[in-house]
Amino acid sequence: MLCLTAVQSNFSRFTPSSSEEFTVRRMMLLPGLVCCCIVSAWTWSATLLQSSTAAYTFGVSGPWWYGAGGSIQVAMFGMVAAKVKMNANGAHTFLEIVKVRFGTAAHIVFTIYAFICVLVVCGSLLVGGASTVNALTGMNILAAYFLLPIGIAVYVVFGGLRATFICDWTHTIILFAIIYTFIFRAYGTSPEIGSLARMYDLLTQAAIVVPVAGNANGSYMTMKSNQGLVFGASALLSGFAGVFCDQGYWQRAIASHPKGTTKAYMLGGLSWFAVPWAFGSCLGLSARALQSNPLFPTYPFPLSPQQTSAGLAAPAAAVVLMGKGGAVALLLVVFMAVTSAASAELIAVSSIVSYDIYRTYWNPQATGAEIVRVSHYAICAWAIWMGCWATILHQANIDLGWMYYVQGIVLSPAVIPIILTVWWSKLTRAGLLCGSIIGAILGMLAWMIGCWKINGERSITIANLALPISAVCSGLTGFLFSGLITVFVSLLKPNDYDFEGTRAIAMLDNAENNDPDSDVASAEKRENLPLDFEARPTDPVAQEDPLCHDTLQRVFRRAAWNSSAMSVIVILIVPLTMFFTNYVFSKRFYTFWVTCSIVWVFMSGTFSVILPLLESRKEMVAILKRLGGLAAPTKLYIKS
Repeated sequence: MLCLTAVQSNFSRFTPSSSEEFTVRRMMLLPGLVCCCIVSAWTWSATLLQSSTAAYTFGVSGPWWYGAGGSIQVAMFGMVAAKVKMNANGAHTFLEIVKVRFGTAAHIVFTIYAFICVLVVCGSLLVGGASTVNALTGMNILAAYFLLPIGIAVYVVFGGLRATFICDWTHTIILFAIIYTFIFRAYGTSPEIGSLARMYDLLTQAAIVVPVAGNANGSYMTMKSNQGLVFGASALLSGFAGVFCDQGYWQRAIASHPKGTTKAYMLGGLSWFAVPWAFGSCLGLSARALQSNPLFPTYPFPLSPQQTSAGLAAPAAAVVLMGKGGAVALLLVVFMAVTSAASAELIAVSSIVSYDIYRTYWNPQATGAEIVRVSHYAICAWAIWMGCWATILHQANIDLGWMYYVQGIVLSPAVIPIILTVWWSKLTRAGLLCGSIIGAILGMLAWMIGCWKINGERSITIANLALPISAVCSGLTGFLFSGLITVFVSLLKPNDYDFEGTRAIAMLDNAENNDPDSDVASAEKRENLPLDFEARPTDPVAQEDPLCHDTLQRVFRRAAWNSSAMSVIVILIVPLTMFFTNYVFSKRFYTFWVTCSIVWVFMSGTFSVILPLLESRKEMVAILKRLGGLAAPTKLYIKS
């Protein structure tokens, strides 16, 4: 990452010494790269481990619901991205939009929500990732908590947001290569399984030995799973909270090209869906099918509840299928997931600290160089705090499963108010504050009361609070009531906001506010580049204003239709049809189901890996020519 960033900084017109380049602004990313970044940043260690745990626990419904619970929100975020481009294109963070519209009180409330989101995400990444490293290598888990984030911080400080994009693409190649390896091994060459028919027979036998309570016939091969349905509801709430409250997604929305926003987020949602579905179905169900195999780590017993909650179903299956090679492959893919997602969170934290704390409350006249310097400090400090935070969670016996379920609980009350901030002109400050605060209080009450009523007296424990049904009680209450209260209070005395204030949010490093230490220097560097690297549109389409209101309105409508269609298919038509018919997969239908997941994940790899290369082929050729001293005198437009 450091070498690639250095090449790009020295042989192109981009430089991370600019505050806008370091954080969000000087990019018009095309759909392929945005899709790749979404897949990489949204593929946490929890995505791989928890989807496998869901398959191991609930059967085929688990990874489907996990994928559905995280993909439709990404597709829906395309609508929000279009509204951001339309109403606040100069913003660096969603908190800046809140500050301009509703003032300091609302800004502080949602800054707290933003930091809670980052804490939950970072906790999930390190708790899941370090547990896997410890289980496969024996490495001290506390050492892993600190070494992982500190190593990531090095290249993030060096290259900024663009470095995370380079990292995302590189990691996505490794991610899909390892997923394909496990799929071919489990369903094709493994002597322990080796075929879909053999997998079906082993799962049928496993359902006799350890049937799933609430599943049709106790089978692992059915969408009729009561526990799976509750898990799906929890996954949906966690997905909404994890996408709309995460500054990392807002940065990608700001950095993306306006006309490609819908395509980018739709491709991102569809591509990411295949990761938990294919990976979880492969390793999670393999772990259940192989629990009677003498090579299974806990043979002759299944994984304990503690091991299952820690996300160790996937490592167990990997070791049986591929021995030490499987352990290394899983270790690598989990490491890639942790580094990619953690780098996005480090940039998100640096943006919040530099723009929403330092520049807003400490030094409103901060220059670009000062913003970059504060961002560097924030990244380094947060990397150390990530290790401390993971250690605290470890000492409190909080594992990956607990962090996954609690995400929707603590963040759901902020989702609808955040969406309406860039969407609804009638939203008022009173409605925003009442909805987000009262919704959080009601969600916490529902969490405690639901846990108490479901599990009996003296049952409010750490373990019971993270049960899926407890998470759904709280998350759904906070999500719905926050939205209802926000809308109701706003309609009592509706606003008529024209978004002129948010549209006036300006880039820090522009012609009227240049920083002499960084941005002028970077401008001089760009002037000295050969003609290959001159940014100049060469076609009439490129000269159109991409921020035209009518264009963005069409983008918004397209995103609404596409995300609605996707939601209906993956949330209602496919799973609920089979749920209410109590259908148990036949061997032929199971073969069709797994084949669909394999085809889908191969298409996802194509979109995420090949499409960015096709979009950037001219730029890569120009850089290679520059490196080889073969630059031609013709001008080449380098997309920003």
